[in-house]
Amino acid sequence: MEDAPYRDTVSPNIKSQPNVHSRSGQAIIVIITQRFLLRWVLVFVCYKFFPYNNGMRQSTLFTKTRKEAPKDEVSKNAQLLIRAGYIHKEMAGVYSLLPLGLRVINKIADIIREEMNALGGQEIEMTTLQDKKLWEQAGKWNDEQVDVWFKTQLKNGSELGLAFSHEEAIAEMLKNHVSSYKDLPKYLYQIQTKFRNELRSKSGMMRGREFLMKDMYSFNRSSEELHAFYEEAKQAYVKIFERVGLGDYTYVTSADGSVFGDSSHEFQTLSEAGEDTIYVDLDKRVAINKEVYTDEKLAELGLSKESLVEKRAIEVGNIFPIEDKVARTMNFTFKDEEGNNQSVIMGSYGIGLGRVMGTVVEVLSDEKGIVWPKAIAPFDVHLVMVNSQKSEVSRAAEALYQELQQRGASVLYDDRDARPGQKFADSDLIGIPLRVVISEKTLEGGKLEVKERTGEAHLIEPDTLFDLI
Repeated sequence: MEDAPYRDTVSPNIKSQPNVHSRSGQAIIVIITQRFLLRWVLVFVCYKFFPYNNGMRQSTLFTKTRKEAPKDEVSKNAQLLIRAGYIHKEMAGVYSLLPLGLRVINKIADIIREEMNALGGQEIEMTTLQDKKLWEQAGKWNDEQVDVWFKTQLKNGSELGLAFSHEEAIAEMLKNHVSSYKDLPKYLYQIQTKFRNELRSKSGMMRGREFLMKDMYSFNRSSEELHAFYEEAKQAYVKIFERVGLGDYTYVTSADGSVFGDSSHEFQTLSEAGEDTIYVDLDKRVAINKEVYTDEKLAELGLSKESLVEKRAIEVGNIFPIEDKVARTMNFTFKDEEGNNQSVIMGSYGIGLGRVMGTVVEVLSDEKGIVWPKAIAPFDVHLVMVNSQKSEVSRAAEALYQELQQRGASVLYDDRDARPGQKFADSDLIGIPLRVVISEKTLEGGKLEVKERTGEAHLIEPDTLFDLI
């Protein structure tokens, strides 16, 4: 409206006045007033019916907090995530993500995606359904070879598998795109649902039968080129775990190579809830898995038993130098500069997003509930309105809710008609980093009450709030 060309909207039926300039001035005032009112009507409509997408009213959130977790849930991470309304347990090892949980997972995914893209990764999404013939060729179809398959059948009787990983499948796909040394290197990754028929699944989000995983695969011309990238990927993983809030507790850990070879690296987060035993050099910030804890391996790593401490840990990520093992099985080759056929050299790099989420809760939570690091919290601010029956409190809370969003903060706004104690307990359980309280008392003093999740409540001047976000 403000950019529209000026038009004289004064009615022609208005009687002429002696002072033409006065009439023109009145007309301009009428136009400005109309435009001003229309502008604020539009703002009100936008706020009412098209709210900012980085805020959520708790009164409309369909999930509810609960005092108790399901009796059959034994892991702390799942108990808290269920009680706080982040996930819903479908069955052992299978959880649905609710709105708050999905926001956390999406933030974890964004961090991982940024670091993978910085490595030169290209994101794809492959199918879950897997061809039996492909995996038979790879020697990994029978349960004696791989014991975590979920298998199903088509109506015509053909047998299919639900992907537990994609090394062989992506190698088969890349055969259509790689034929020359000029086509390499390539780094492809996906964030995709995997299925593993785990014998035990009692660790909540840390060991699922259906779970979201980031799996990256590198394709190189030589072992030297692979290992140069492998070291870059290792450092990218260190950054990821620092960014999600686990850096102080997570150690690069030497491990066995599983089905891919003699060695690999895990990223192990210290926790008594962990399923792995590792030996940690706290000064060097490296560790070795109990599975490869031998004098020979210690000498290879330059570690001494005297400097190592035994710890329980959760594996939150792993990387494998596959070398040419998959390529030889799949007949995946390229022509080198001399025109000779060479096997493509591969690496595999995995992170379970739900496992990261569960590990953060397992390691950082306290007796009151979840404690989210800022980078992956579902919202930046938990705005809590106390005494919602008071119109002045409601108006002030609504205004701050809109202003926080305008300034780029994401906000969970507790506008429910509930007791203050219930609201504060729910806030601690949900675990958003900063709580801001508006009440009749804070309004009388012209202040805001703020509380960091693990800190003490205190009053601040309203215009200093944004320094805390």
